[in-house]
Amino acid sequence: MSISPAKIKGIRYFIFLKDVMRLALTAIGGPGAHFVRFEQLLVTKKRYLSRENLLELNSLCQLLPGPTSTQTLTAIGFRLGGPLLAIFTLIVWILPATFLMTGLVFIMSGESTIKIPTSLVKYLPEMALGFIIYAAFKMLPMLVKTGLHIFICCGAALLCILISYPAIYPLVLLAGGTFTVLFPKPEPSLQPPVNIKWRNLLLLGVIFLAAAFGGLLTQNKNVILFENVFRFGSLVFGGGNVLIPMMYDQFVIFKEYMNNEQFMTGVGLVQAIPGPVFSFSTYATGMVFHNGSMMQQLGGCVIGTVAIFMPGMLLIFFVYPIWNRIKIYRNVLKAIEGVNAASAGLMLSAAWLLCRPVSFSFENVVVIAATIALLWWNKLPSPVIVLLTLLAGYFG
Repeated sequence: MSISPAKIKGIRYFIFLKDVMRLALTAIGGPGAHFVRFEQLLVTKKRYLSRENLLELNSLCQLLPGPTSTQTLTAIGFRLGGPLLAIFTLIVWILPATFLMTGLVFIMSGESTIKIPTSLVKYLPEMALGFIIYAAFKMLPMLVKTGLHIFICCGAALLCILISYPAIYPLVLLAGGTFTVLFPKPEPSLQPPVNIKWRNLLLLGVIFLAAAFGGLLTQNKNVILFENVFRFGSLVFGGGNVLIPMMYDQFVIFKEYMNNEQFMTGVGLVQAIPGPVFSFSTYATGMVFHNGSMMQQLGGCVIGTVAIFMPGMLLIFFVYPIWNRIKIYRNVLKAIEGVNAASAGLMLSAAWLLCRPVSFSFENVVVIAATIALLWWNKLPSPVIVLLTLLAGYFG
């Protein structure tokens, strides 16, 4: 009895989603470290796409606001199976992280008797820095290959260190792409017109405006919360390192929804869990209702999850079909090289910025070095490294 092509395709999609879940349970450390895991599993081991394809998609998502690694993985799902597989890819990828952050809300709520020892998260910033340094070492040879690439990478890193402002990230990436197109010279090409479908971009704009006016007119806390987070997801460049300070200003300083300790506990633990750093939004919006009922807390978590990830998904649905048509042109491919080199610079700047609050005591240096060594050894899964770090903090 032969198996129908539709059933074979369904089996392939199921296997891919199982691999996405594997990534969701093991990929720790933000976009740079996530990229390394994507390359290891989806390219080298399973060959769902080539390294060049992965670099192209990563470059595209670097230019978009929202969670870069989440959008990259969603775009891979779109490439392999269209919009439906892309939606399932997104859901599977964010599910473990958002589930864990929702659980943390219940633990940190006013009615909970469970208290998390501060010593438990003592070494998590150093561990996260180790993940980023390891990712930089692995990615740099892939992204920086010529003298021009080195110039772009160093320039991007320096600019992002000196100008600590979110708007610098897309500008640096665009500048990197422009440099590689113009030098040594642009290549002429006749490009046929591209048929652009504006539906998903218009939908994003409609939701954005509806949430803004809805919150203004109704003053409903849930609607206002959705608008705040949807706006972050639509406008934030630079990943979780930019999102978290913006949420701190909004939820702790401005509206006083939670105190500093509650917020920073979530920041520490989101570094320790696999999956997207943007899942911090699940925790932050749930903690808005930390003195309310469990259903209110759960509702807050759902609002934060949907609002933060929906804009990125709609942008991928709008951009990817266009990208698939224009990437064949030589100047576009040259621009990708520049964007990749600039993104390497962004990773170096992220490592530098994470170094600033770290006191380089003997213990902290040992944690950073041990994290890098264990990742390079490649014998222990990432969650085991996190567990060892938590234990070192608790008993250290």
